[in-house]
Amino acid sequence: MVTAETAVVLPVLLLVLAGAVAAVTLVGAQLRCVDAAREGARAAARGEPVAAVTALTDRAAPAGAVTTVVQEGEEVRVTVSARIAALGPVPLRIPVSAEAVALREPDGGTG
Repeated sequence: MVTAETAVVLPVLLLVLAGAVAAVTLVGAQLRCVDAAREGARAAARGEPVAAVTALTDRAAPAGAVTTVVQEGEEVRVTVSARIAALGPVPLRIPVSAEAVALREPDGGTG
């Protein structure tokens, strides 16, 4: 009887474990996107060129992330987005993204 109960419960436990691992992976990727967007917005606000901002965010962002830099008046807006394979080899990719906005510093260039 114990063997039958274990056979029924074990797949459920494995699914719960896989879900927890996927959630931790997604949260980690989301935090990396947030950090990358903040770093990029700070660099863009200092007047760094768009290529330098993109290179900076690429180092902090998850692999394969896409960075968008938009400069509107005194604001700079940096968006970092990526598609994450939360379950490893399973071909399911979940999008995560983050956006940061900063005001241009008074002595910052036009980038």
